[in-house]
Amino acid sequence: MKTLLQSYKLHFTNKRFIISLIIGLALLVISLVINFYAGMYATESAGNPVPDIILSNIRVYDVDAIFIYGPVVFWSFVLLVCLLKPQKLPFTLKSIALFTIIRSVFVSLTHIGPFPTQVVMDTTSHLMQNFIFGGDLFFSGHTGLPFLMALLFWNNTFLRWLFVASSVMFGVVVLLAHLHYSIDVLAAFFITYTIYKIAIVFFRKDHELFLSE
Repeated sequence: MKTLLQSYKLHFTNKRFIISLIIGLALLVISLVINFYAGMYATESAGNPVPDIILSNIRVYDVDAIFIYGPVVFWSFVLLVCLLKPQKLPFTLKSIALFTIIRSVFVSLTHIGPFPTQVVMDTTSHLMQNFIFGGDLFFSGHTGLPFLMALLFWNNTFLRWLFVASSVMFGVVVLLAHLHYSIDVLAAFFITYTIYKIAIVFFRKDHELFLSE
């Protein structure tokens, strides 16, 4: 088994790997820009709220700290995992970018208004204030992205169940806070699985490298 130093030397002296990594980073940045404008558009175009079988029957819970800081902890951990296995970086970055772009399309097409009762997000003290819109509902990124990581790291039993548990936890959180409709959370699992399969087709070489040890 290669040491971490040997792994970095092997991959970061490989021109194809470096190019693929740069492309992955570029795609991620582009996807975040697209996501920003899609969120702005969806919020400005939001229509009326609709009844929801779960939200209409539970009160609002103040879980905004988990909603905001939970992803920070989650993605810090994912970054650490990838840094310890640098061959996983290109496919991970490109899969996240693809997820974000596809979700932006869904968000732009869906103009249902936020549920009328939801936790009040005090974003004035958070760095994420420019990324919390209110109208970018379908489908839930908080639920879908951790599930995407579970699919990517499926062969690692510990990471698989950790990421699945994170996905379920965030799904519960957004429902308790009334920040997403039930369909936003449920649909995230099915759409994310499709995105994962598309990523394997689009980024086949990166996926093969991802699976290598």
